Formats: sequence, structure tokens, C-alpha cells
Amino acid sequence: MVKISMLAVAAGLFVVSGPALAQADKETTCVHQASVVGAVRQARIDRVKERDVQGKVVAQATWPESFNTAIPLVTPWIYEMKMRDVKEQDLAAAWKEMCLAQ
Repeated sequence: MVKISMLAVAAGLFVVSGPALAQADKETTCVHQASVVGAVRQARIDRVKERDVQGKVVAQATWPESFNTAIPLVTPWIYEMKMRDVKEQDLAAAWKEMCLAQ
């Protein structure tokens, strides 16, 4: 089971809020964040060492560079999970859902 409380706290760190933020912008932001989470998850599945995740994920990034700041924040969350949970759960989808709910 995804550690929802930690996920909610972490998702809250990245969501840009305020009246000026349009729903489309929020959705785009959440999609990029979820992509980062998915890439870190895949690095874990590929057995990339935690200390090497930043370089591996940045090298394959498909999102704007500003979202790379999320990598060191979500990496410990994903690497602390049991591998079984990482493989079985769609962490990117869970992240996007929490992000959009903020």
C-alpha cells in the first residue's frame, strides 16, 4: 500500500497554488510531477543505486528542467518502499491523483 500520508505531504511540496494557477496549468504540473515519480520508480525497478538515480533520471527526462528538483525528494520515498510494492503499484498515477487533489 502506498504510504498516503507521506505521498500527500510530498505532493503538497510541489503543487503551485493560488488563484492565478489555472486548472490546465495545475494538471500539466501534476502530469510532469507524475512523470518524475514514474521515472524514479523505473530506476528502482531497474536496480539503479539510490545515489545514482538523479543522473539516470535526468539523462532520460522528458519534462521541463525545473521539475528535476523533485527527484531527490521523491527518491527516498520510493527507495524506502518494498520492491514488491514498487512493482505492483502505479506510483505515478497515485502521485497525480494526490497532486490534483491539492
